Amino acid sequence: MALAKIVFASMTGNTEEIADIVADKLKDLGLDVDIDECTTVDAEEFLEADLAIVASYTYGDGELPDEMMDFYEDLAGLDLTGKLYGVIGSGDTFYDEFCKAVDMFDSVFVAIGAEKGAESVKVDLAAEDEDIEKLEEFAETLAAKLA
Repeated sequence: MALAKIVFASMTGNTEEIADIVADKLKDLGLDVDIDECTTVDAEEFLEADLAIVASYTYGDGELPDEMMDFYEDLAGLDLTGKLYGVIGSGDTFYDEFCKAVDMFDSVFVAIGAEKGAESVKVDLAAEDEDIEKLEEFAETLAAKLA
């Protein structure tokens, strides 16, 4: 069975919730799912997964969360050529740089050779019904690319 590895950072619980929505859908689709908070894992664990997913909130005006910095830097040093990836995140449209952490992780995955498996999903604060649909479609798209 294919393994999806999800690594998240969440301050308010919103990003953990969207990571859980994706994890649950991937499980429903028959994948093994490993989900961890970013300070408890090494980026190298993505090497063992078939699918690499990052879920991060954006702090303040377009900054990566402090707890995600080491993971981000370690990820940038890997070679994930051909590995399928996806990025999701939460943010607040109040700020000019809405969900910039999503874009930053997307860029680093491309730079290290990974293959984008689905369009990124950005959620304004907590996931509403429409967001949940998008997150489930995100998971379905990724699972279909693995099959």
